[in-house]
Amino acid sequence: MNKGSLSFKEKFGYGCGDFASCLYFGIFMNFMSYFYTDVFGISAAALATMIFVTRTWDWINDPIMGLIADRTDTKMGKFRPWLIWMIPPYVILGILTFTTFDLGPTGKLVYAYVTYTLLTMVYTAINVPYGALMGVMTPKSSDRTVLSSWRFVGGFGGSFFVASTMLYLVGVLGQGNEKLGFSLTVSLYGLMAAVFFFITFATSQERVKSPETQKPSVKKDLIVLSKNGPWITMIFVSVLTIMWIAIRGGATIHYFKYVAGSEHYGSLFLSISTIVQIFGVLLTKQIVAFLGGKKRAYIIINFISGVLIALFYFINPSHIVLIMIHQGISSFITGPLMPLFWSMIADTADYGAWKLGQRSTGLLFSAGTFSQKIGWSIGPAVAMALLGYFGFVANQDQSPETIQGLRLIMSLIPAVFAFLTCVAVLFYKIDAKTECEMETALRENAT
Repeated sequence: MNKGSLSFKEKFGYGCGDFASCLYFGIFMNFMSYFYTDVFGISAAALATMIFVTRTWDWINDPIMGLIADRTDTKMGKFRPWLIWMIPPYVILGILTFTTFDLGPTGKLVYAYVTYTLLTMVYTAINVPYGALMGVMTPKSSDRTVLSSWRFVGGFGGSFFVASTMLYLVGVLGQGNEKLGFSLTVSLYGLMAAVFFFITFATSQERVKSPETQKPSVKKDLIVLSKNGPWITMIFVSVLTIMWIAIRGGATIHYFKYVAGSEHYGSLFLSISTIVQIFGVLLTKQIVAFLGGKKRAYIIINFISGVLIALFYFINPSHIVLIMIHQGISSFITGPLMPLFWSMIADTADYGAWKLGQRSTGLLFSAGTFSQKIGWSIGPAVAMALLGYFGFVANQDQSPETIQGLRLIMSLIPAVFAFLTCVAVLFYKIDAKTECEMETALRENAT
């Protein structure tokens, strides 16, 4: 194999890692609240506080893990070892977190705080190195785009698998006992994740090394990071991108239940999104080539997405077929966004090595996950705050003002953030020409 080339085995193996991650992430996003309130038995208010506290630490934990990963030095590499070191705690803590014990109200709350915090820490300890691995598997920017596409095919596949099987498996394995069903189902998911993470470890190879003159220094890493303009730009881009996606997603079920007539249409809406986005992800490389590079592609995709989302406001909520067709087109167009983002983050690591003489791949990727977690927290919070502002009251017929608000949250409001994302990307310095310059310079320095 030529230096920097990627075999099908490596691409498939890398995608397996995000499939494994999303076996848990899918639970966090769709079923965790239900489990804690209706199965485990803690109040919604207590859960809201717990999520705020634990996710705040989760943000802080990401760059710490990035610094640790960058300083890992083994025969297996910097990032690959974490994929197998973390498998046992990943599986065990997943099972413990979703196992219910009779501990009393206070005991349950303490147990939930401890197990969920530890699980998110282990999740970070395996996912930050996994994400950074893409930046060192190949020095070629175009190959990273392909690798990132495979990652998100795996990720969407894992999320879809959880969404379509979780409650079914809880019922079958628990035989009517939801507490047992959740514990056994997560045990199954954990064992599956272990297998898929091992496949990623076994099929990957770290080719890109840090400069030999680079000495480990947290202070220097942070100073260099502050000078990496493209990376700083991508952090803002990440938050804005996730915000417009999450604002809309946070109100989707509410829109279909109270405006379109049935929350079940919302499930179909989300399923169409997941399936169609996979095709957009698979064509990321071709779309980037057609649009003239990653920067141009990211701007154009966000602009078209903003226009389409704005047009959603003018679709009659009773026209369900048209809504689903619109969502299919929109989801296909947005499919390349996440692969593009992570490929561009990898390019900022090259930029640091090229312009600043310091490669901090783990720290850069951890900051990428950090920024996305901020977006996923702020976006739904904004959606819920807007619902409150528009007078939403659960399980009642909504006022005309609330109906109007829901239509705005699903259309014009997220469209504004999509257009702001386009503006932010204009400040990203790495265009197609710069990518070629970086690759040539780094290749020459490596020989």
